[in-house]
Amino acid sequence: MYRRRSTERPGWRQQAEEFGFGFHTMYGEPYWDESAYYEFTLREIEDDLEDPTAELHRMCLAVVDRVVRDETLLERFQIPQHYRKWVRQSWEAGDKSLYSRLDLAYSPGGTAKLLENNADTPTSLYESGFWQWLWLEDKFSDGTFDDSIDQFNSVQEKVVERFRALQIQHPDALLHVSCCRDTAEDRGTVQYLQDCAREAGIETEFVYVEDIGRDAQGRLSDTKNQVITWMFKLYPWEFMMRESFGELLPGAPIGWLEPPWKSVLSNKALLPLLWQMYPDHPNLLPAYFEDDPRRHALTSYVRKPIFAREGCNVSIHIDGKQVHASDGPYGDEGFIIQEYVPLPRFDDSYTLIGSWLIGDQPAGISVREDSSAVTQDLSRYLPHVIRG
Repeated sequence: MYRRRSTERPGWRQQAEEFGFGFHTMYGEPYWDESAYYEFTLREIEDDLEDPTAELHRMCLAVVDRVVRDETLLERFQIPQHYRKWVRQSWEAGDKSLYSRLDLAYSPGGTAKLLENNADTPTSLYESGFWQWLWLEDKFSDGTFDDSIDQFNSVQEKVVERFRALQIQHPDALLHVSCCRDTAEDRGTVQYLQDCAREAGIETEFVYVEDIGRDAQGRLSDTKNQVITWMFKLYPWEFMMRESFGELLPGAPIGWLEPPWKSVLSNKALLPLLWQMYPDHPNLLPAYFEDDPRRHALTSYVRKPIFAREGCNVSIHIDGKQVHASDGPYGDEGFIIQEYVPLPRFDDSYTLIGSWLIGDQPAGISVREDSSAVTQDLSRYLPHVIRG
C-alpha cells in the first residue's frame, strides 16, 4: 500500500459538474482529490481487505440474529419498544439489503481492523462505484497507466445486479428514493442509485424526506399523492423511529431499503457484541459498553456514541489522556469504548479504508484521508489502483 503523487486531469472539475458530481468541493475545501492515489497489491486487496470484509459481514449478521431475539440486547441497542417486534419480523422474513460499508484501519503489512459498520446510510457510493473508475479510464487514455493496472471496484455492476434481484420481490412496483434537503452529497448518492435502478429496469420517483406525507388511510405518500410501497431512504432508522410519523412505520406495507433490521447492524453497540461473540478475532478490536468494568483494561481507546455519524462526539484517549474530542448532537443514548488503533499516516494525512458490500458480496473500496485522526464528512476522497 503506497500513496503516489499524481497529476490532476485537465478540466476534471467541469467534467464532474457535467456528470452530476457537484459536491467535488464543499465549503471551499476539496472533497475529491486526485493530486495523489493509493496503490495496492492484489494480495493486499484479496487477502487483507476482501476476504476479511466477507468474514466480518457474516459475523455482523450473526450478531443481528442474536440481538433481535433478546429484549435486553434490543434495549442496549436503543431500539424503542414500539419497533422491536417489527425489526425482528424484518430479520426473520429475510428482508433484503442493498449495500453496506465497513470502515477499516489498515496499515501496509498489517491486519485490517473493523472500526465500525456503516450499514444503513453509507455515502460515497457514487465516488466509489463510478467516479474513481472514470478517473482510472482517463488515466488509461492519457497513457499514465497500462493494462497491468486494475482497481478493486465492481460496485456499479453489483448494484445494478442487486436491483434486478430485488425487483423480483417487487414486480412492477414504483421505487421511491429519498434524502433530506440541503445535502448535496446525499442527493448525489440517491441520484446515482436512481440511475442504477433505472438501468435495472425499475421505475423510480424522488421525494424529499421532509415532503413525505400520509393519506386519509394513514399510508405514507409522496407530493403527487402516490402511495409509497417500496422505498430507498438515505435517512437513519434511529431518526425515523423517533419522529412523529415513526408510529406509522410498523404498519406501513412498504418494502424498505435498507430494511428495518439494519437499525441493529448500523449501531455502534454492534462492536461490543462482536468482541463478546468473537473474542481475539484478528480483524476486531476489543470493545465494551461504557458501563462494563472490563473497559478499564483499555488505557488507549476511542469513546463513541451508540448513535453517531461523521465523526461527531468522538474522543480519543491515549495512555489515559484525552488527545482529541469532537462536538456534535449525539451521546444521549450512551457510549461504547473501543481500543484505539492509529490510522496509518501518509505525508500529513490519516488514511481510512471503506470496504463496500453490495448485498452480501464485497465489491470494492474507497480511500479517505484527513489531517485529523477521526474521519469526518469532509475528509478527502482519493482514488486507488491495484498493481502487481
